[in-house]
Amino acid sequence: MDFKESFSVALSALLSNRVRLVLTMLGIIIGVGAVIAMVALGQGAKQAVETQIQQLGTNLLTVRSGTGGGGMFNRAAGATVGFTLDHLKAIREQCKTIETAIPELNQFTQIKYANQVTYSQILGTEPEYEFVRNAPLEQGEYFTNADNSRRNRVCVIGEEVRKDLFGESKDVVGEQVKIRGINFTIVGLLKSKGEGFGDPDNTVIVPLLTAQKRVFGTDRLSQIDVKVASLELIDAASIEIEQVLRKQNRLAEGDENNFIIRSQLDYLSTFGQASKTLTTLLAAIAAVSLLVGGIGIMNIMLVSVTERTREIGVRMAIGACKKDIRYQFLIEAIVIAMAGGIIGILAGVGGAMALAKFADWNTAIVPGAVVLAFVFSGVVGVVFGLFPAIKASNLNPIDSLRYE
Repeated sequence: MDFKESFSVALSALLSNRVRLVLTMLGIIIGVGAVIAMVALGQGAKQAVETQIQQLGTNLLTVRSGTGGGGMFNRAAGATVGFTLDHLKAIREQCKTIETAIPELNQFTQIKYANQVTYSQILGTEPEYEFVRNAPLEQGEYFTNADNSRRNRVCVIGEEVRKDLFGESKDVVGEQVKIRGINFTIVGLLKSKGEGFGDPDNTVIVPLLTAQKRVFGTDRLSQIDVKVASLELIDAASIEIEQVLRKQNRLAEGDENNFIIRSQLDYLSTFGQASKTLTTLLAAIAAVSLLVGGIGIMNIMLVSVTERTREIGVRMAIGACKKDIRYQFLIEAIVIAMAGGIIGILAGVGGAMALAKFADWNTAIVPGAVVLAFVFSGVVGVVFGLFPAIKASNLNPIDSLRYE
């Protein structure tokens, strides 16, 4: 019996009991679909974060005061100390590998317009923030250095803040909002970046001195952002900044740093590793369904061998050899697994697309995961179908003919 005939006989045997066929494939369908959907979710989340980080620029360093618990981003850990404009001035004047450095002072607080209230990150900084943080405007313009020195009450708002306070109104430049009860005039609207680190769309940017003296009443900074001249100078810039800040903070040789220097590449590398681990874990959990599906195939094929014992005896009696019987049952198992794999692929891709459209989740179909899931489903068919096929081919023809 050739392969074509064996396949035809196997397909006819499977289609003779369609309900059982569907129930047997269900485990494979769920397993393959879950693997593809989970990998798509993990990859989508990774790409979304990578996009957010790259939008800020990979040649950006963030310098924070305080400790970091000895994590991978830290050069060291020590006592907490706040940065001031003197630290910023020292970095600007003494670090030769940087393009510019800007201050940041941020806190979450209430924003109000008429009867509408929302809570947002108030970020005090300087006009160069637009270039250092790659934050272009949709409308209006940034405040100026003159606005900063005069402590003018002007602000630039993010897209989410606009929606929360103004609804569908697009033209917000010139409107006034209250920040902690103080009137601010909107001079610009940021282009939307979507969700990401710090939720850039839920931000209100004001002049630094206005934030320090009029809003928060402090001379401290939350962090200093440093734009390095090129990606190749990131490490050299980090060393320069470290030396400058140690001198500025009067740290003796052997004292641990009381500040943290992080680069966007650190964020990117760390999140990439975490995302890869999580995606692998999710895919491994989903792959268990494939193994369960394989056990289901073996179980139903063993039942099929028992039910068709007499048929096997007849076929052997009229000339079918062990190889023919073995091939037929093995083909049946592979067809069940691969048909379930195809349907599972469609279900997984469809599920990922549905999550992206209706739940607004970031998903990305990985072709390699689709191919791997399909191949693995075929392997499951072979592995779990082999034992029933061998058992069927080893039946004694005489005993099989007498089987009731």
